[in-house]
Amino acid sequence: MKVRRPYVAGSWYPGTAESLRREIERCFTHRLGYGRIPEVARDGSRLIIGLVSPHAGYMYSGPIASIGYGKLAEDGIPESVIMIGPNHTGLGSAVSVMVEGLWETPLGFVEIDTALAKAIVEASGIADIDDYAHRFEHSLEIQLPFLQYLYGSSFKIVPICMMLRDYDTAKELGESIASSVTGRNALILASTDFTHYEPHKIAVEKDRLAVEAILKLDAELLLKRVEENDISMCGSGPVATMIVACKKLGASRAELLGYATSGDITGDRSAVVGYASIAVYSR
Repeated sequence: MKVRRPYVAGSWYPGTAESLRREIERCFTHRLGYGRIPEVARDGSRLIIGLVSPHAGYMYSGPIASIGYGKLAEDGIPESVIMIGPNHTGLGSAVSVMVEGLWETPLGFVEIDTALAKAIVEASGIADIDDYAHRFEHSLEIQLPFLQYLYGSSFKIVPICMMLRDYDTAKELGESIASSVTGRNALILASTDFTHYEPHKIAVEKDRLAVEAILKLDAELLLKRVEENDISMCGSGPVATMIVACKKLGASRAELLGYATSGDITGDRSAVVGYASIAVYSR
């Protein structure tokens, strides 16, 4: 069976199970984090159908990511998580989906939902079955340990890596995801950081424009604002795709759960990266 080995374990997050669990718990209890170690609601209402989550090293973005995962824990247990992230490496297809095998982190293995992954590829005219794009890409790997911490191996994943960030691609892929997950207990997770390496005040202003569009569940507006305001948001395509899919599934609202920059963590606000956790609800 194919196994996608961890690429950034030991650098972007700790490389052993014990140290990784401690680091995740530090993120949850951090002053900018969720505030406590979450308890998973086994019979949760599962109202969260979309989640925006950052993907920097845990020391920088982990506390903000923990807020989204804490809320997710309160909401119950998804059976499948469609993880959509940007392609930072330039490797592989423009829209690359892994359809079989396992993903490994120091916390163990997570199985790919083969049936769902293949359904998304078959429904889409733009997605390719491609493992290579995922080999050195960190944006999805960073999400997995949080999910494993909460749910163990009780969930499956569909990894999607996007090189394109135009609306037509987001619309087609998002609608294909929506048609494939209808009736399923699934979460659509979009992995992104926001403004990169600009002064804190400028980053906050630019990111506010992007976040406002997401909260309006307006994928076209998001991509327009990113382009017109030169917002260096790496996962605008994945987030737009998530918005399209969630609206197709009947999403009613989105909520900003937390926002900070790397400057809020380190104290150096001269050149920061912005991070946000945003939940999208079915009602």
